[in-house]
Amino acid sequence: MTFNPLFLLGGLFGAGLLGGGALLLAAPETARNALLPGPDPELVAKPAADARPAALPAPPKDERFVIKRILPITGPIKYGEWHWNEQGVPDGPMVITVDLDARVLSVFKGGYEIGATAVLLGTSEKPTPLGVFPVKWKDAVHFSSTYDRAPMPFTMNLTEDGVAIHGTTVEKGYASHGCIGVPTPFAKKVFAIVPVGTKVYVTRGKTAKHGDSLVG
Repeated sequence: MTFNPLFLLGGLFGAGLLGGGALLLAAPETARNALLPGPDPELVAKPAADARPAALPAPPKDERFVIKRILPITGPIKYGEWHWNEQGVPDGPMVITVDLDARVLSVFKGGYEIGATAVLLGTSEKPTPLGVFPVKWKDAVHFSSTYDRAPMPFTMNLTEDGVAIHGTTVEKGYASHGCIGVPTPFAKKVFAIVPVGTKVYVTRGKTAKHGDSLVG
């Protein structure tokens, strides 16, 4: 039999076609997927530009400290004047407020104002401090250890350096050394019902009205 080189070339060409087809059929799935078109970036969901977390609701007011009554006092409270009415007021936590501008101290029981009085305050050299102070200790018969044993009946101490609420003569033209002076009969009433730890809020020009929170 005579060898024909054309047959050899044809056989090699056919084998190449078959081999190439086998390789394409055996291509892994990932290779095929790479040839597929991807998603349109314009159609991909995007977060809203103005999306913000929902605001948390404000915590509810503690009703024990919401003002439910203000004493019906007509006009400014004069020096030496005080008011007291706790008739029919239910039990509740005590809070004392002092407004340095109005020069008035108020006593609240469970949100009901039961007492109010004009006060003596400190001078510019010895001012009454602003802030929230718990009653640290009480002494019904107390004398100043700093100012010549001056009597300070029904003392309710507020600070480490001796600022206190106490009984005194409240008259125009008088001042204290930083303490909050109230008429002695009024001091006796407050002393009898205010426990140690009661918060005293000393502010300047802050007015509270019905429905406000005493502690917020």
